[in-house]
Parts: sequence; structure tokens; C-alpha cells
Amino acid sequence: MDYAKESLRCHAKWKGKLEVTPKMEIKTKDDLSLAYTPGVAQPCLEIQKDMEQSFALTGRGNCVAVVTDGTAVLGLGDIGPEAGMPVMEGKCVLFKEFGGVDAIPLCIRSKDTEEIVRTVSLLAGSFGGINLEDIAAPRCFEIESRLKECCDIPVFHDDQHGTAIVTAAALINAVKLADKAMGTLKIVINGAGSAGIAIAKLLLNMGFGDVILCDRHGAIYQNRDHLNEDKEMMARISNREQVQGSLRDAMKHADVFIGVSAPGVVDEAMIQSMNAKSIVFPMANPVPEIMPDLAKKAGAYIVGTGRSDFPNQINNVLAFPGIFRGALDVRASDINEEMKVAAAYAIANFVSDEERSVDYIIPSALNKEVAGAVAKAVAQSAVDSGVARIS
Repeated sequence: MDYAKESLRCHAKWKGKLEVTPKMEIKTKDDLSLAYTPGVAQPCLEIQKDMEQSFALTGRGNCVAVVTDGTAVLGLGDIGPEAGMPVMEGKCVLFKEFGGVDAIPLCIRSKDTEEIVRTVSLLAGSFGGINLEDIAAPRCFEIESRLKECCDIPVFHDDQHGTAIVTAAALINAVKLADKAMGTLKIVINGAGSAGIAIAKLLLNMGFGDVILCDRHGAIYQNRDHLNEDKEMMARISNREQVQGSLRDAMKHADVFIGVSAPGVVDEAMIQSMNAKSIVFPMANPVPEIMPDLAKKAGAYIVGTGRSDFPNQINNVLAFPGIFRGALDVRASDINEEMKVAAAYAIANFVSDEERSVDYIIPSALNKEVAGAVAKAVAQSAVDSGVARIS
């Protein structure tokens, strides 16, 4: 199928992938009086007395805002909020299909951090959670941090944390298969934007081993030139041996390579320079850092990718619907580190010991049962970590 041509035809036919459908019918005068005036006044008064009732008496408790400024849409870059709308609508469809969560796209005509934070914070009373999407780094870090401070509902940047969680889930099973020891791994991540930094932080937090984060200038280490504030922070907590040089230099004797960067930046010789039973996740889309078949040919033991036409697709849809489902179910005020780790293990554990193989380290992106397992784990973690408001 020519996906570009067929998708354009379908989008013109659909005129959007979402519609608003009422949960009740209005056929009689009583129906009208219950749904609207005069009956609707009573739930309004109950919410006025106790704002928490807004979660029980409206759709807020099962509704997420999918927010973008259109500056980092897929691999297309800064194409603007209106051009990002088809992606945001698609994200909303996935929320509903996989997690039973209602989601609304909010595409904001601003690149100003203050304006975006203020806009979302003022609208937060209409939602149970905020999913930030396709906002360029480094601005995305500040927007998420500021919104977490001023909103009393979960704020989650999926490009960062969803990617990190699913990557960690795949790596949990890959490490088991490769018979490598947790805590001893040398992990190289190419791409120091929102996804790369989030992956590095989560893998360090989970105790996989040391991480060397690379950008277009090579390995990130303390006091290197070309470091912004976020990269300086990463230099302090990663690359314990202060490895310097290019990506090619960093990959020598590495156990794991993770790519969230650009097409074709890794060659077969770089794979061959890694340790035995190497784990390679080239995830740039649509063209990865090295094609999976070439990585295998060069000696990689396990290969995962962002593509759907190779085994081990590392797809965020395995994470975000279940994460928000679990957070909403217990009315969590935050999606914290404990909940992210719980989600990663829930996804990994969905692949049994008997099923696990070099071509099956992570569930299919189409397996809708995964979201339920993730939701259960995330909800329990929210309770255990003290951010749940109901249990």
C-alpha cells in the first residue's frame, strides 16, 4: 500500500478522525431537563461546594488534553500547530482504542513557553491529565516542568517518557536473553534531545549500568563545549569514565546501542566493535540509524526498531494509553518515576519466559491487552508512592 496516498484520501473522506458522541439521548422533555436546565444546576452546585466532584459528575475524570505547538511533529520538524493536527487526532484515537480514554487535541499557536504554560494551566480544569506531544527540545523540558508545578493533574510528555518506558521494557527482556548483568552494561545513546535524555535518565534510574549520551559533536562529558543546560546536567550523572570522541569511539566495547537521532549514522563496523551479544535499538523513523537487517548481519544479537516491518517494534502505544488509564483510575496528581518504572516492567513482563526470543522481546503494538496490565501496575504504583487520590 502507498500509505501516503491512501492516508491522504482517507483523511479527506473522514474530515478528521474524531467526533463528539453523547452518552445519553434527548427524546423527551424530561431528558432535556436532566441533561440541561433546570436539572443540570444541581451537579453545578455540588462541584461549586467541592471541586473534586468535577471528576465524578462530568467527563473530566476520563479526559486527556493532547497538547502541541507543532514544532517537532514526527520527523517533519516545525510544521506548525494546524499541520500537526492530524497527528494529534491520531494520538487521541489511540488513547480511546487502547486505553478507553477520551482525548482532545489542543494545538497552540505559540512558541512562547510562558504563553503555552499559561494556556494549558488555565484549561487544566477541563481535563484529568495533560499529554504533551511534539514540542521541540529544549523548550519541552521547561514546559513540562512548569506545568507539573502549577497543575494538580498528571502532566506527561510522551515523546520523552513514553519512548523511555517502552525502550526500557524492551531492554529488560533483551538483557535477560543476552545473559548480561544489570548494573554492568555500557549503554550508548545517540541523540540528546527530549527522547534521548529521558531514556538515559530512566535507564540510569533503573540501574542498567552506565550511559554515554552522544549528540552531533560526539560523547557528552563534563566541561565539553556545545553543552546546553540539559546536556550539562546529563554530563554530571552519566558517562562515569568521561569517554570522549565521536559516536564511533563511544560504541567500542558497548553492550547496548540506542538511536533516537538520524538516518544512517551507524555502520556495520561500529556494530562489530561492540561487545559480544550486542543489543541494538536504532529507532529513528522512518529510516533508522542502521537498518535492522544490516545490524544483524554485522553481528548484533538482538535488534529492536521503531519500524513496523521488522521484529521488536518499540512503539509508544504500548505505554501511554495504559499509563493514563492507570493514573486516571486512581485520580493521580502526577505520573512519577515509580509509575514509569512500574509501566516498563509491566510491558516487559507481558512477554513470558517461554515466549521471549531474539525476535520477540516486546509485545505487539496491536495487542490491546497490554494497556490493561500497564494500567493496573501504574495505578498500584501511584497508590504506593502517595500520588493517588482514590484507591
